[in-house]
Amino acid sequence: MSTRRQALWSLASLTGLTQADPLDATLAHAQQRWQPRLAGWAGWAGDGGRAQALASARRWMLRPGDDGGALAAEVRAEQAREGHQAQHLSLRGALGDRVPALYLRPHGPGPHPAVLLLHDHGARFDLGKDKLIRPMTPSAAAEAWAARYFDGAFVGETLVNAGFAVLAIDALGWGERSRPAFAKDDQQALANHLMQLGHSWAGVIASDDLRAHRWLREQPEVDPTRVAVLGFSMGALRAWQLAAVCDEVAACVAAHWMCTREGLLRPGEHTLQGQSAFSMMHPGLAAELDHPDVAALIAPRPLLLFGSPQDRLFPWDAVQHAWQQLGRAWPARGALRTEVSADGHRFGRAAQAQATAWLQQQLR
Repeated sequence: MSTRRQALWSLASLTGLTQADPLDATLAHAQQRWQPRLAGWAGWAGDGGRAQALASARRWMLRPGDDGGALAAEVRAEQAREGHQAQHLSLRGALGDRVPALYLRPHGPGPHPAVLLLHDHGARFDLGKDKLIRPMTPSAAAEAWAARYFDGAFVGETLVNAGFAVLAIDALGWGERSRPAFAKDDQQALANHLMQLGHSWAGVIASDDLRAHRWLREQPEVDPTRVAVLGFSMGALRAWQLAAVCDEVAACVAAHWMCTREGLLRPGEHTLQGQSAFSMMHPGLAAELDHPDVAALIAPRPLLLFGSPQDRLFPWDAVQHAWQQLGRAWPARGALRTEVSADGHRFGRAAQAQATAWLQQQLR
């Protein structure tokens, strides 16, 4: 916003003129009238309403006709590590492009349980999969990210040391699928380019995640019935939305991204700032389903959610409201677990240990 506009906005605020702002009034009126068509589908009872909600979620969230596609992997590099093998892979994405990935395989023939790891947004685009799995070559940036959000512990190493095979990919726009100097203000151009071609950025990301999960299930050393998903921040959104539309996801861990849509549309909330929402917004979905409505499609499969009152990105009352709604979808509450953290928007060693132990229990 220009200095002149800031001054005018401040003046309008002081004089009370913003109370009559037609744009704000229109948005407030629209939000008051907003009622997703399939909200609380079938009273969360899981009857025929679930099939309708699932069809709607798949229609709005995935590229048309995308069922995971035919997958092939090119091994670009391998590295022996303590207790496991690391591979730098190239998969095929939903748009036919190359999707770089890191794969950790425990020693031994298996079959191993496995986890698809989904990275965050973080307004940091030069890093993607290597936010979660230590890269092949030393990276000060990746180490700093792990120190900032994960207590210095790469989540992939936590899981592979516990016996899980682990895969992480670069979402479109991050890591090796970005470009030098790509910044927050470039997101609108990427999103618009895709929309002009009949795609959505969030839909491409969701379809690539679906393909990655299928690839992981097809590995001979992996037990295809025990392949979970785990994500942090935007990766948590990616995790529960993938688990919702893919019945083959055996369990889901989503750390610090679950909230009602109403909570995220309050003035000043982070989804209304900058351009980051383009990567997490599926056009048309909000007219039919709220976020808890989508995540409820995971039931009765296991779901573990982490949240924090100190997380400044999500209003705590709206997080709790979403959790309460989800509680109605799981008749056996043991399959739905919510963990309250005092660490804010982080997924540190203690939370990783909780998630790992929970996955071991669910996938045994």
